[in-house]
Amino acid sequence: MHNLRKLLSNRIPPALVFAFFAAVMLLLDRVLPVGNFEFFGRRTLTFVLVGSGVLLGLVSLIQFGKNRTSIDPLHPEKASTLVTGGIYQYSRNPMYLALLMVLLGWGLYLGNAFNTLLAAGFVGYMNAFQIQPEEEVMQRKFGSVYRQYCSLVRRWF
Repeated sequence: MHNLRKLLSNRIPPALVFAFFAAVMLLLDRVLPVGNFEFFGRRTLTFVLVGSGVLLGLVSLIQFGKNRTSIDPLHPEKASTLVTGGIYQYSRNPMYLALLMVLLGWGLYLGNAFNTLLAAGFVGYMNAFQIQPEEEVMQRKFGSVYRQYCSLVRRWF
């Protein structure tokens, strides 16, 4: 796992990881003969998840812009400021949480229960190959301030 992590760490843009998982969800929905579901309010919940995810992502990006720090996920060392206010006082990774919310909304839209497993796979991938390497860089760059922040704020929500 260590060699794989070293190979993939911060190498694939999170937007491409998101697109890959969304495409696999679509493929799964088209080829899997079981797992389809419907419930009252599914479309509304889909809209709420996707809308909230988009809004959360925009707010996260705006906060990085206001703090004049890098949003480049492939080069976390470019970060000039540790953003801990606003939405970042509730989640250390609201941009990735926003992608997860949109992915969950997409899974609901498709209506296949097995897509939740793919959303869990997205979380696992992001934790191992994007977030943990970013955290290592932030730890080196911001030291005890970052450690304190991590002790107060959860990784996802």
